[in-house]
Amino acid sequence: MLMKQASAHLAPITGLQEEEILKLLEIPPQPELGDAAFPCFVLAKSRKKAPAAIAAEIASELKTGDLTAVAAGPYVNIQFNREKWSAELLEQVNHPSFGKLKIGKDARVLIDMSSPNIAKPFGIGHLRSTVIGAALYRLYSEAGYIPVSVNHLGDWGTQFGKQIAAYKRWGNDEALQAEPIRTSLELYVRFHDEAENDPALETEAREWFRKLEQGDEEARRLWTFFVEVSMKEFDRMYERLNVQFDHTLGESFYNDKMGAVVEELKSRGLLEESDGALVVRLEEENMPPCLIIKKDGTTIYPTRDLATAVYRHDVMKADKLLYVVGGEQKLHFKQVFAVLSRMGYEWAANCEHIPFGLMRFEGRKMSTRRGKVVFLQEVLDEAVARALQIIEEKNPHLDNAQDVAEAVGVGAIVFGDLRNNRLNDVDFSLESAVSFEGETGPYVQYTYARMNSVLAKVKDANKSSKNGHATISDDTEINDGASHTANVGDASWALLKLLADYPGYLEKAVVRNEPSVIAKYAIDVAQAFNRFYHAERIADAPAEIRPFRVTLTTCTAERIVRSLYLLGVQAPERM
Repeated sequence: MLMKQASAHLAPITGLQEEEILKLLEIPPQPELGDAAFPCFVLAKSRKKAPAAIAAEIASELKTGDLTAVAAGPYVNIQFNREKWSAELLEQVNHPSFGKLKIGKDARVLIDMSSPNIAKPFGIGHLRSTVIGAALYRLYSEAGYIPVSVNHLGDWGTQFGKQIAAYKRWGNDEALQAEPIRTSLELYVRFHDEAENDPALETEAREWFRKLEQGDEEARRLWTFFVEVSMKEFDRMYERLNVQFDHTLGESFYNDKMGAVVEELKSRGLLEESDGALVVRLEEENMPPCLIIKKDGTTIYPTRDLATAVYRHDVMKADKLLYVVGGEQKLHFKQVFAVLSRMGYEWAANCEHIPFGLMRFEGRKMSTRRGKVVFLQEVLDEAVARALQIIEEKNPHLDNAQDVAEAVGVGAIVFGDLRNNRLNDVDFSLESAVSFEGETGPYVQYTYARMNSVLAKVKDANKSSKNGHATISDDTEINDGASHTANVGDASWALLKLLADYPGYLEKAVVRNEPSVIAKYAIDVAQAFNRFYHAERIADAPAEIRPFRVTLTTCTAERIVRSLYLLGVQAPERM
């Protein structure tokens, strides 16, 4: 809000458009320098003067009761009138509709997320797509879109031929029933180990997948079993992560829809034979051919993804398709989107791959084929146990300690992922994630609990004062602070400005498909509140400033809760 005001004042003086000025405005490195800084380098050529001289001219012209301007070298430093603007900003952030954007205009955004493979464990490596996708779902909703989440299960493909072949050779029904996921993983790993010395295994696996596609009874029976036991495992993880889906549709759902896509590719003259397979050549797009039908006549990932995209646009009525999938699939999606464009679908331009970096767990790279999997359930259990230990040390009399530990432990894992830029590789450290200090989820949650403690003291004090005929009510303390803005301190002013900037952070997070923007914002707000908490009295502040500080605390608590919600993290009121 303040930056927009600064750009509005600067526009007629500089001759620049307000949007252009907004992009140029900076926040001074030290608070005492002001609230905004305008660099004058961009005007040097048109005015034919040194930037410092231009800054002096602009500062002398920028005269208004709302702000003061001072030239500092090539910059114009702008300081807003705190008493005036603190009242307006507090009223703004305290409004029920604050933070709700309408940039989406009710467009439907379909988000392909999580998408684990059937008969494989839900490992720590699946965490990124799941929590990034869930955060984007909430962010898009907050920005005025209609998000639709789809769990695109990996329940089809040659991997099932391998799984069935391994089961047929070495499977044990009793072991499979007792621990279906671990046993399935062991079989899958053994298959790849044995296949290195026995090429016949790969042929056997391809034959089993061919049978599966043709509806072989035994192949279908085993496939159905693997799907059912896997979904039970996945659902347990989703419940703990507080993740829901609007649709759970595996690759197999599109089996009867691929034929139409293949026929359309043929009718448009896009399919060509290559070494017995059928491909779409993409030389003009500087990409290798996109494989559609393999030599043995079976389908492959691009075939199913083409059919999936058409279904999502035509039947599910999606205006935009997002695919939250690891960065290693970049070429695959570029090929699929290029083929869709070749097919004449203009909406292919609204398909977007949302890549993310690799996750290592304390230095270890995960590989399902080699059995190097860190089970997510074990990581969550350990995080909750560590959180419970810390809580019992800090607050041994907390009533619902186990529930709070679950919220803190699981939240630490989710937040620990989302605070990283999604394109970066993540070397996940459990000890760092669960820490109550530093840029962590527990730190933000603990700060929120501190806010609740402060507000509880205010309410208790008001109740006592009422019995003594005090004149300030609970409602006045918490909802009418905007009319009590005398002597606004540095810490409260910095916190208030940060709260008012929330809509800009939200829009940036949506435009960039980057949840880390909100995670870092939550950390900044928590840090700013703690500085405010230590620098300025709140519950026992002087009467003329107490309503402002109490309302500011209330608004900060609400913004922390909302930010954590967008990330999929709970906010316990007491810790």
